[in-house]
Amino acid sequence: MSTPISSLRILPADLQNTAGESANPSGGGFADTLRGAMNEMGELSSQADSKVAGVLTGDGVDVHSALIAVEKADLSFQLMMQVRNKIVSAYQEISRMQF
Repeated sequence: MSTPISSLRILPADLQNTAGESANPSGGGFADTLRGAMNEMGELSSQADSKVAGVLTGDGVDVHSALIAVEKADLSFQLMMQVRNKIVSAYQEISRMQF
């Protein structure tokens, strides 16, 4: 299972762009990565919701796994909020530039 943080990392193994391959000119790589991270955040949130519901209804879900799922969802949400803040900040900086 991959975490949202690992999908956003750029490791040297991820940079295997050979000389024959050209970069995607439409910029879909960043958008796809961001969309994937948001989908993973949504999945973590729904997993946390189902585990908390399982604890509340007494379906045999232990409290520790529910708390771990809630913390994973919370950290994922905080990461996405920081990414959003950086994107908004970059947009505002670009909009202040004079051409």
